[in-house]
Amino acid sequence: MSRVSLEGKVAVVTGAARGVGELLARKLSARGVRIALVGLEPDVLKQVSARLHSDSDHWYADVTDHEAMARVAQEVRERFGRVDIVVANAGVATGGPFADSDPESWRRVIEVNLVGSAVTARAFLPMLLESRGYLLQIASLAAITPAPMMTAYCASKSGVEAYAHSLRAEVGYRGVQVGVGYLSWTDTDMVRGADQEDVMRELRQRLPWPSNKTYPLGPAVDRLVAGIERRSSHVYGQWWLRGMQGVRGYLPAVIGTVGQREMRRFADRLTGMRTGLVGAGGAADEQQRTTVRE
Repeated sequence: MSRVSLEGKVAVVTGAARGVGELLARKLSARGVRIALVGLEPDVLKQVSARLHSDSDHWYADVTDHEAMARVAQEVRERFGRVDIVVANAGVATGGPFADSDPESWRRVIEVNLVGSAVTARAFLPMLLESRGYLLQIASLAAITPAPMMTAYCASKSGVEAYAHSLRAEVGYRGVQVGVGYLSWTDTDMVRGADQEDVMRELRQRLPWPSNKTYPLGPAVDRLVAGIERRSSHVYGQWWLRGMQGVRGYLPAVIGTVGQREMRRFADRLTGMRTGLVGAGGAADEQQRTTVRE
């Protein structure tokens, strides 16, 4: 597919304080895109906005909050006049055995990654319909293949992939394109946070090549930008993920068999694993919910 110029477009990026969201905002900004940053850390978002090359602004909001996101959408309209691109990137993760997981953290992964993505689309879809724009939903390798110790994350990313494919069928005839972005283990705060648990890190290192590597952030985000320029239905942050689509039907059975062997190997080391959200983004989410409760 040919690429379209992004010069002068307006993009909304959620989860923009760091990692994929922050770098994606910078690379889009370098192409002349005006940027609306959305996240839970206003001071960090302000710093990100100040470093961008183009006109930008930032909004504090929890993507799972319908009223907050509707307010953000209205204020973005007032600030920029339109929205052409929405990247639903906000996400959190937790790891460890399901039986020992913290119920609140487990639920929060589903709420942010799946419900928050739908809330984001609901808030901005009217403007995307006006501009005949593009929505990129960030999913994961976890949407393609299940994995032990990642029940919440796999469930959320499988769900958000299915939701985005369904939405594409609903709005495509009205000019809005919907894409799903797939990333393997990429050098972000979230992955580094998960790797602080020895068991999680070793389990990942025992995966077959090339899924056992941590990939640099820059090339993955470059692929996302190219997907946005092409308004692609599927965007792969690492080259080999495209090939996984052809074998995904076999993966649950394979993982079910191999996963049991690996869990038996690590069984005596599972007690006492951290059960909360991982990484700085997870810490920000937990801090925001603690503040709201107080």
